[in-house]
Amino acid sequence: MRKLVLTTFVSVDGVMQSPGAPNEDRSGGFELGGWLVPYVEASTAAFAVEWIQQASGFLLGRRSYEILASHWPHVTDPSDVLARHLNTLPKYVVSRTLTAPAWGPATVIAGDLGTEIARLKADGDGELQVHGSRRLARSLITQGLVDEYRLWVFPVLLGTGERLFGDGLPSAGLRLVGSRTSESGVAVHTYQSAGPLTFGSFQPDADG
Repeated sequence: MRKLVLTTFVSVDGVMQSPGAPNEDRSGGFELGGWLVPYVEASTAAFAVEWIQQASGFLLGRRSYEILASHWPHVTDPSDVLARHLNTLPKYVVSRTLTAPAWGPATVIAGDLGTEIARLKADGDGELQVHGSRRLARSLITQGLVDEYRLWVFPVLLGTGERLFGDGLPSAGLRLVGSRTSESGVAVHTYQSAGPLTFGSFQPDADG
């Protein structure tokens, strides 16, 4: 049984838009693209290599699929672990408009998301990893389909841009199952679902 792992780069204030390049995603007039690049060094690269080796497939939105497809097919060094996994493992693209994905192996998912995710989870072991894919990520969170969050928190405040966790998402409890910090100050926190939120109060009991 595969688990669905949402792997996302975010700023300290929760922005996930356009982390890798200035022109990656300028929607909404966003002009701060490429904000994670200065923090990528040996330890962050090692984290990425370690975790991508746990993937048995990738679940992507159309836009993120196209961004990855514009780069990784051109990286042909057989010793590059990231390129080897991204280029050879199955990619499942959630889209109602994409019909012929050129970067394979790739399958377009256009049906009911919950039904399709259940089928993909049951098909094999390892991790079905979601990278980027902001709209898809929010849909997965809303439907309670994420088994594990791997949040890469970069030490920057952007003040603007699209956020991973925004208004309208359902409340839920999470359990921290791992935390690592890179040499450049990137904190990677891994959370699993912990069911509904629980509540309490520090106010004194009215009868006390």
